[in-house]
Amino acid sequence: MSYDPRKAAQTIAYFSMKNGGQPLHVVKAVKLVYLADRESTARSGFPIQDESRVSMKHGPVNSSTYSFINGEYDPTTCGWSEFLSDRSKHRVGLSRSDLTEDDLDELSEAEIQVLDSVWEKFGPMDTWALRDWTHDSDNIPEWEDPGNSSFEIPLERMMHSLAIEEANAQADTVKSLGYAKHLVKSL
Repeated sequence: MSYDPRKAAQTIAYFSMKNGGQPLHVVKAVKLVYLADRESTARSGFPIQDESRVSMKHGPVNSSTYSFINGEYDPTTCGWSEFLSDRSKHRVGLSRSDLTEDDLDELSEAEIQVLDSVWEKFGPMDTWALRDWTHDSDNIPEWEDPGNSSFEIPLERMMHSLAIEEANAQADTVKSLGYAKHLVKSL
């Protein structure tokens, strides 16, 4: 895998723009990123982010993105801080107020459509209602309660939950091509 922190930062920045430019609670931000990957996978067979995912206490999480939000990497060397400010008071938001969709050059038009769809459905939800929604096995069957630990969510399991035909073969294709190399032009 080849994680692209700049693309992940642009994803969260887009959601923050949709939130009127206001920061998002960290829990809500990571849920929206996960749900965007899930929606993209349902539509095209490919997630937006090239990273592993885990079940954690507050639901499913994209692990590298969560680590970046938590400041576990230097955000200035990878492009993260071009789009997002440092986490503050459990929130993450835009690094500058003049960012526009045109600045989000890592996201394809199809990915923007996915983000719009996810925001339309989940953006209005309160952080904790969204967390609870992701804990419901009718909504996210691939999530398993890890207690105070975490469990990997294999891409194959997400794909099976989404009823993707030949999920194992598709997951192998995604892994061999790399998520970031796949830019869907239209759905």
